[in-house]
Amino acid sequence: MMLHRPHHLAVLAMPGMSPFHLAIPQMVFEDIGDSEHSVLYQLRVFTPQPGQLRMGHGPDMVVEFGLQALDWADTVILPSWDPELPASDELLEALLSAHHRGARIVSLCLGAFLLAETGMLDGREAVTHWRYSSQLQRRYPRVQVLENVLWSDHDDVASSAGVAAGLDCCIHLLRKDHGSSVADRVARGLVMAPHRTATQAQFIPVRAPRSLDHDGHDGIERAMMQARLDLSQAISINQLAATAAMSRRTFTRQFRHRTGLSVLDWLTQQRLDQARKLLESGHAGIEEISASCGFGSPAGFRQHFRTAFGTTPSRYREEFASEAVFS
Repeated sequence: MMLHRPHHLAVLAMPGMSPFHLAIPQMVFEDIGDSEHSVLYQLRVFTPQPGQLRMGHGPDMVVEFGLQALDWADTVILPSWDPELPASDELLEALLSAHHRGARIVSLCLGAFLLAETGMLDGREAVTHWRYSSQLQRRYPRVQVLENVLWSDHDDVASSAGVAAGLDCCIHLLRKDHGSSVADRVARGLVMAPHRTATQAQFIPVRAPRSLDHDGHDGIERAMMQARLDLSQAISINQLAATAAMSRRTFTRQFRHRTGLSVLDWLTQQRLDQARKLLESGHAGIEEISASCGFGSPAGFRQHFRTAFGTTPSRYREEFASEAVFS
């Protein structure tokens, strides 16, 4: 979705809400642009009763905008919610009206409870913090609650798991709006991974302390670095395990603990990330990109790309390639 004017983004604030939940969309979407003279998003914090809000901790907050902000918004973010708090009819009607008008509605963490209350998630998959998944499912049986993924995106509505996953979801939305170069730049500024797949586990078991080799890299990291050196080449799990100086069984177990992904899924993710960058920044054809990123065939590349990003490589290039590619 290429946006010509700044995208209007409204973020809900409620009494007792943690300021950190409010900060998540602000950290991702505020003060970013593709040039000195282009602001990509305008953000407003709103609340049903504007004025001074007592937050969950820290100083009180003064919120200027009320529910009229939803008439202005292209995207509405519900960063959290108290599951025991009844939603007012006015708030629910304003959210439904914004959605019917075409606004994207996004819940982060416990905001899924408010989103589910609107009925927008009926018959759809949704995500919340893993500790509250069962409660959400019991309260809203028409919603298909996914307990162990980071986010779920239906284009018009999206939901995410806990705090870190909220950042991942916002980066994902930024990537959909403006491509990977902008999203990766913001992620680097936040010192976070530029892309974690939605199907990655919400939490990863604590791993044992790792021993470092003489280069300061542990075995898993060394294998990951080796794989990234030339993604055009086929590389087996056995080769990576040997690079890590581990048995195949130990390597695959520790790799999943480290990344939350299987080795093959992680490799596919690296190949797709490289393919996105090539599509955005160069003139290489689909066959050339497929080969340089290590996909077996252009058909396989297209299938993986569509599964991961919901579009074709050619369409992705048309939407997100820099102007320099076409000049």
